[in-house]
Amino acid sequence: MSVLPLGDKELRLAMLGMVEGNGHPYSWSIIFNGGFDRAALDKCPYPGIRDYIVKQPPATLGIAGAKITHVWTDNPADAEDVARVALVPNVARRAEDVIGHVDAVLVATDKGFEHVERARPFIEAGIPVFIDKPLCDNRADLAIFDRWVGEGKPILSSSAMRYAKEYVPYRRATHALGQLRHIGVTMAKSWEAYGIHALESVYPITGPGFVSVQNLGDASSNVVHLRHRDGIDVLVQVTKDMLGGFGMVTLAGTSGGLQLRFADTYHAFRTQLLGFVGYLRTGEPPVPWAETRELMQLVIAGIESREQGGRKIDLSELEAV
Repeated sequence: MSVLPLGDKELRLAMLGMVEGNGHPYSWSIIFNGGFDRAALDKCPYPGIRDYIVKQPPATLGIAGAKITHVWTDNPADAEDVARVALVPNVARRAEDVIGHVDAVLVATDKGFEHVERARPFIEAGIPVFIDKPLCDNRADLAIFDRWVGEGKPILSSSAMRYAKEYVPYRRATHALGQLRHIGVTMAKSWEAYGIHALESVYPITGPGFVSVQNLGDASSNVVHLRHRDGIDVLVQVTKDMLGGFGMVTLAGTSGGLQLRFADTYHAFRTQLLGFVGYLRTGEPPVPWAETRELMQLVIAGIESREQGGRKIDLSELEAV
């Protein structure tokens, strides 16, 4: 059992799981371990990862005092590949086999409906868990995570977009724009997996206090209106093939406006992972559970609204979760 805080000890971490379209086990393991096998990386099935990793100065790779020592993936061949690329010394036969050999685990998959069961063995063993976004995508699973956190289980989840350096200067700091009245966000892929990227891009700017969610789109193009208690209308469009709109944010207030665009993937991921390491060492989460909980309610409300023909969902409806 790992009990937080873990202090200055050398951290042994396990990278667990891989689903189609999500190459985090490759990139996150390289970021932690500080190096890679170039020949193996050149064969990585995620060219975007290959491109931004090789552009980084070698000195920026690696997180001091923390290493991915074990890897397991749903397809055993993927684990062998990640181990070669990111210099991971141990490939586990089963995810649970890492218990007793690591200080914490990272669940590196983005299917929220799977995360309770993927995380359960480690949470029950008292091992700290980082779960890729979104933490969950339905009320029942949110209730389980809420109970676990209430019991003091060490769980952390976030989108890397929270840490995007392009957005950080505007966290609760939009005074030059007057009172915020509109935020527009565009994102690619699905609401279920990538809606949280859009939401967590702007949540640190608005702060908590969303009151309603209405999804007027469909499964391939979600068009979501969110109302904030401070009089801010947030319009999010998450469209499957809209890769050109990934991470574009518009802020407009009573006296000014500006547009932002996400660009530095590596910085966002590295900062996110550093936040997890800081949590392990100090026991202080970089993202309060109350924020993660509200963000999951927004994700869930967006799904429920779409499935109910665009009905406006008051967030108070999810407070029983």
